[in-house]
Amino acid sequence: MLILICGGVLLSSCNEQALGFALPQGNIEEGKATYERLACNECHSISEIEWKGGSDSLNIQLGGEVTIKKSYGDLVTSVINPSHKIAPRYKQNNATETTESGHSKMKNYNEAMTVQELIDLVTFLQSEYNISIPKTYYYPYY
Repeated sequence: MLILICGGVLLSSCNEQALGFALPQGNIEEGKATYERLACNECHSISEIEWKGGSDSLNIQLGGEVTIKKSYGDLVTSVINPSHKIAPRYKQNNATETTESGHSKMKNYNEAMTVQELIDLVTFLQSEYNISIPKTYYYPYY
């Protein structure tokens, strides 16, 4: 019984470690330069950077108005493991955004950038999202 309790405590503490994930503060301008250097704008469009349109003519919008903030961890994961979580709207259009096996067509940039460039890129991307709280209308209950 004691072993089960200790095991449960250890497993729950592992989850707390994941919640505490944080990288140092990045530089937005350096992140923008990394975005341009890696030619992210061949498949992604974002404000103030011209979309170049790549071989697949993808135009996946980044940034803009969202109802849920893109967490730092979500953005890091999207860069280093783009197939981890693909939005349903991109899975539906399997011919352009994903491979036949349902994985992202995004190139692997893990060896093409430094950790500092990743930090700066994610800082830049996060700065491009604006939280927009949708209006709700509540009617009085009588």
